[in-house]
Amino acid sequence: MSGIAHRLTDGLYGLGWSTVKHLPEPVAVTLGQQIADTAWRRRGRSVLRLEANLARVVPEAGAERLSELSRAGMRSYLRYWMESFRLPAWSNERIARSFEVKDLHLLEEGLAAGKGLILALPHLANWDLAGAWVTTRLGVPFTTVAERLKPETLYDRFVAYREGLGMEVLPHTGGSAFGMLARRLRAGGLVCLVADRDLSASGVEVSFFGDTARMPAGPAMLAQQTGALLLPVTLRYEEPPLMRGRVHPAIEVPATGTRTEKTSAMIQALADVFAAGIAESPQDWHMLQRLWLKDLEPREAAAGSPTGPAESGVVSDEVPGGGVARGGSTGRDTGSRDDSSGTEKP
Repeated sequence: MSGIAHRLTDGLYGLGWSTVKHLPEPVAVTLGQQIADTAWRRRGRSVLRLEANLARVVPEAGAERLSELSRAGMRSYLRYWMESFRLPAWSNERIARSFEVKDLHLLEEGLAAGKGLILALPHLANWDLAGAWVTTRLGVPFTTVAERLKPETLYDRFVAYREGLGMEVLPHTGGSAFGMLARRLRAGGLVCLVADRDLSASGVEVSFFGDTARMPAGPAMLAQQTGALLLPVTLRYEEPPLMRGRVHPAIEVPATGTRTEKTSAMIQALADVFAAGIAESPQDWHMLQRLWLKDLEPREAAAGSPTGPAESGVVSDEVPGGGVARGGSTGRDTGSRDDSSGTEKP
């Protein structure tokens, strides 16, 4: 991306945070839907990729149903952005009434145990809102990892945005993220990672909607090395302004097997929970990039990740078999482009 393009991208995000949050909510909702519908009608690469991904999630859907799902998916995706631009101006009360959680007791009991807690999420609905709810409604800070962006000013914007919501944001650059996350967990802290996409060669291969994809090893590796509890979380949008979430039972560390075998089993179990959550609300899965190995070009399978702000499902090369999770995550990231002409949400 050229310097001019970098400045333009940074300026657009800056405009979003400085302007959209001041719009009346009905105006912001309508604007988001109009932008989404315009992008959907243009049938660009991002929309076509979204439909191709949805075709795997809903294999029985015909062309008309896929078209309906992709339109709803683009509206969901723009709802995420409009909410995120406005979140810094929301009161704690507004955040509290915008998110309802099923089986919250699993999260509360995990925190009370004091052994550290890892929440792993797919790219569903708005994990920034879920994170803000945790920090404001529960009063619990947490740590996440973000990939460094270009220009640096854009990365700084996203870090400041999330820190303003009560999150500690670690850059994965430099190989220290995994170690810092482990220290936070050993101290009884909370770590949140978006972890349904990893294009690095060290990602764990999983069966996902009937085909092979890669997901980051980080959540399982951290659970094994620190003794922290690993809880999957799935999200779904309801009619604005409501979002619902569910905390799922813990992914246990297998009693036997090598570390690699244990990690593979845990990430497959995590993928299965993610798949069930995505199937319940496919239009809220904001996967506008290639994911399955059959869809990736060799150069992208080795090093690619989408353009746009992202977090990492970790981890660094500090641990054998780790590798950086490239491709989304609280956990979305940045790197070389794939076929998406859009920006992956952070």
